Amino acid sequence: MRYETPDPLHPTLLPALIAAEDALARLDERAARHAVAEGFRERGQFFDAAAALWVAGELVHVEDLVLHDSHMDARAPSHELTIAHAVLRTRRRLELAEAGWALSAAGLGVLRGEQGSAAASDALAEISAPGAATDEAESREAEDADENPLASEFAELDAAIARSERLLDIHVSAVASVTQTAKPEPEGQLGLLFDEEWDEAARLDAWRAVLPLADQLPAPLGAAILFDAWERIEPLRRQHWLGSLLVGVYLRFRGKVVSHVLAFNMGLKTIRHERRRSKDRLTRLDAFLEAMSMTAGVGMKELDRLSLAKTQMEMRIRDRRSNSNLPGLIDLVLSRPIVSTALISRQLGVTPRGALNLVRELGLREMTGRGRYRGWGVL
Repeated sequence: MRYETPDPLHPTLLPALIAAEDALARLDERAARHAVAEGFRERGQFFDAAAALWVAGELVHVEDLVLHDSHMDARAPSHELTIAHAVLRTRRRLELAEAGWALSAAGLGVLRGEQGSAAASDALAEISAPGAATDEAESREAEDADENPLASEFAELDAAIARSERLLDIHVSAVASVTQTAKPEPEGQLGLLFDEEWDEAARLDAWRAVLPLADQLPAPLGAAILFDAWERIEPLRRQHWLGSLLVGVYLRFRGKVVSHVLAFNMGLKTIRHERRRSKDRLTRLDAFLEAMSMTAGVGMKELDRLSLAKTQMEMRIRDRRSNSNLPGLIDLVLSRPIVSTALISRQLGVTPRGALNLVRELGLREMTGRGRYRGWGVL
């Protein structure tokens, strides 16, 4: 599949491009130097993961995602919550990786799970290969049997067990090799649900072929074209949400937003579906550029809100003792959209009753409205 590139310098795109350039530059400058920059980045991971599911038409509550990430689920996780957590883990991996790693063929292969399959195959081959240690053990057992006649029966039994294990490993290796070389079957009944000819590797190559064009354009417009190409080509069937994360990766690679991976879904969900999925390409690109501006605006407001909340909470603990747990709770609540009693207890090493007392002293607001599994946060 080939993506037909549009006219990147169309006059209708210039206002949105200029606005996105200015907004992203302002956000990056503030996020890189702000006092709550670390909490802003960590909270943005959760908000963007939930927004990615919202864009896909699924609702995931942020508090459920926080509890699931901390292994403190209030109920069995849903399928949508599991996907949102996969988005969250991928965002964290992209934050730690080099700027252009995810845009390379090797990086995309790792993100779509190719390296995991190769590692499993290597482990299987290592298990199936007959080792020299077994032969040495058999020879030692034979020598012991010569010295001690009572051990001969045990040596014969161990040798029989070793031969059975080698035969079983050979059988497993043969089945694995046949499975790897066989053509994968369609995942729906009679292949009606999925396309048998879907070639993810070829589609990813087609998407990466758009990168040279994007590199010749301003960073926001290049990112918008890459995201539009991802939406049109649809390289991955199960990880389609990866395209929105690569927008932030590309802006970081181009040096436009280097302080963090932009939470592009936060702004994208504010754009009407008719514009995001329009048949007119220029309308879609204009919508994506506006989404970047909206993301930057939301990020600036979030920084202001966290800064004000931090100032107010620090005023409350100004006269506290030096070994108080309240400063640790401030750092925790600024790095999570919501905190629970169990999370506070585990992170600060206090009892659940002590966690409730700390919440009361700090004046945090209850965010869930529940009688059980309550959570607190800052507005």
